[in-house]
Amino acid sequence: MPIWDYAVKDLDASKTAKCAGREYRISSKAATEICREIKGMSLTKARKLLEDVIAKKRAIAYKSYKKDIPHRRQLSKFYAGKYPIKAARRILQLLDELEANAEYKGLNTEKLKITHAAAHRGRKIKKFIPRAFGRASPYFDTLTHIELVSYESE
Repeated sequence: MPIWDYAVKDLDASKTAKCAGREYRISSKAATEICREIKGMSLTKARKLLEDVIAKKRAIAYKSYKKDIPHRRQLSKFYAGKYPIKAARRILQLLDELEANAEYKGLNTEKLKITHAAAHRGRKIKKFIPRAFGRASPYFDTLTHIELVSYESE
């Protein structure tokens, strides 16, 4: 069994809440862009953003992985964007877990700000696509790790 650790260190344990989701079957590119977007937001704003993405009311700007990504009208500062619904649902579940962890520690959930949001590529799962004449072609499914850390601001 692997030992997981957070990428961020030296935190004040009395004012921070952490949660992580390991080995999710979501796009690591979409998760990276969502994490970049919600970093620095309050918990309520991040939840509202992800609910709007799931409802296709607001697009996520793709800044790193922008090749062949279409233009979205809602984006004012950047042109390329998508609606990563599957990744947004998973990260929304993680926000609920983060809020529950903060409540358990006795933190005020209205004052929480997301200080660290990161998505990392996990292990690869080998899969096969059946082809003609009894053959099969291998391909790999990459899993994703997501980390969220929030801090109670004054």
